[in-house]
Amino acid sequence: MSAAIEVTESNFAAEVLESDVPVLVDFWAVWCGPCRQMAPIVDQIAADFGDRLKVAKCDVDKNPSLQAQYGVSAIPTFNIFKGGKVVHQIIGGRPRSQFKEEIEAALA
Repeated sequence: MSAAIEVTESNFAAEVLESDVPVLVDFWAVWCGPCRQMAPIVDQIAADFGDRLKVAKCDVDKNPSLQAQYGVSAIPTFNIFKGGKVVHQIIGGRPRSQFKEEIEAALA
């Protein structure tokens, strides 16, 4: 089972931008209620997609430059990266089925 990895300013390029597979980055914070609600769904997505999608979590409080660089103004925000570029963005919480459908569509 795949699990979400933590990305920081120091490993973001290697883990996300240079990844051979698409990456879902969850921009979140400890104090964010909707982020906590989405956490188990994000973990399930990591398991559901396995090797087709890398799932990463970025704590915006610890990595403000990444938050600014990717224009994250509300959390949770989920950016899907392919080939080092953001190809899709999901803002806010979703039911698991809808979240999974949006990710599937972005990966298609």
